[in-house]
Amino acid sequence: MENKKTVGYWSAVSIGIGGMVGGGIFAVLGLAVNLSHGGAPIAFLIAGMVALVTAYSYSKLSVTFPSSGGTVEFLNQGLGTGVLTGGLNILLWISYVVMLSLYSYAFGSYGATFFPDESQTFWRHVLTSGAIISFTLLNFLSAKIIGKSEEIIVLIKIVILVTFVAIGFWSVQFDKFEPSTWSPPIALMAGGMIIFLAYEGFELIANTAGDVKNPKKILPRAFYTAVLFVIGLYVMVSIVTVGNLSLDKIVESQDFALAESAKPFLGHVGFVIIAIAALFSTGSAINATLYGASRISYIIAKTGELPTHLERKIWNRPVEGLIITSISTLIIANLFDLASIAVMGSAGFLLIFAAVNFANFRLYKKTYSKKWISLIGCIVCFMALGVLVWESNLTSPENIWIFVVMVGLAFTIEIIYRKISKRRHKCSF
Repeated sequence: MENKKTVGYWSAVSIGIGGMVGGGIFAVLGLAVNLSHGGAPIAFLIAGMVALVTAYSYSKLSVTFPSSGGTVEFLNQGLGTGVLTGGLNILLWISYVVMLSLYSYAFGSYGATFFPDESQTFWRHVLTSGAIISFTLLNFLSAKIIGKSEEIIVLIKIVILVTFVAIGFWSVQFDKFEPSTWSPPIALMAGGMIIFLAYEGFELIANTAGDVKNPKKILPRAFYTAVLFVIGLYVMVSIVTVGNLSLDKIVESQDFALAESAKPFLGHVGFVIIAIAALFSTGSAINATLYGASRISYIIAKTGELPTHLERKIWNRPVEGLIITSISTLIIANLFDLASIAVMGSAGFLLIFAAVNFANFRLYKKTYSKKWISLIGCIVCFMALGVLVWESNLTSPENIWIFVVMVGLAFTIEIIYRKISKRRHKCSF
């Protein structure tokens, strides 16, 4: 039977926007402002430009190699199926676990604001762990029901953020954005890179390529529309936040800065509305990312880069991958602080996106690409990673070691597995 194509332009755009405007903006806004100060909108713009140039490679690769494997498939096609690709694919899965940890941490932080100050740390851990366990059970038992509600949740959070911008913009104090208020250039760029993971979700469009009605026409437009819309939204949200709230207050409320920034023009009601929106948003992001991350482990196992038991499905769900993903998320979300999680996630995806750009650079004849664009994308991603590492080394060197361990773990798993396994590594195409 012929496969019916069901994903149109607006559906693909919605998937991309929903993937980006998940929990990222609620979680990392305070971190970005803390690093870039009055230059926060510029930091978001810089990070968005890195995402936009990478979207070019994703759009070309998605059209040429339509697969639910997305990034995994692109790396296999462009770099072969050696240790490098295997390690990067495992790093991708680990980066998704880090993303889940960020969303879960944000869920706990916003939820804890409804409890007395002295007990908020306790409740953050309780709510963080509760969210991970609850959404794991939902994915295990009835992911379909939650999946149907995703579009509604995406629409709600976009409406709330746009309303936040529309109301808050009128009370913005624009003198807070004068160049004298900006951080030094390196810190400003680092502010953009530490929140880069807030843009990561556009890659989810690639996973729908096999179901898109007219991929050559729709996919490139969908990638660019989604990224450009989110760049504009994030820049405006950062303008309203910095323009209405003092830097000291943003840093003090770093874990829930977006809700705090609504107080000056919407009062406590505004704080509650944004906090509830954050719970909806991060909750939906946890659910969607759990769904995707568990399936990434399944796809990587299908290519021969992880053990066969992760390739098994129970009731049409990769249960073992889901359980391992959830346990790993529980550990990271409860042991590390927000800055460490953000550095791990952003650095991981910058490295992965550099590799995807390089893959498209190598495949430019097959993908009908301008290879200089992908080469620039690869260089820009590496430069952005370098800036993030440099700034983190100056401010929180322990975060660099955490990232080094994360990368080392990915490649160690791959090398050891190759030595003890007789499996043949393969691509879909």
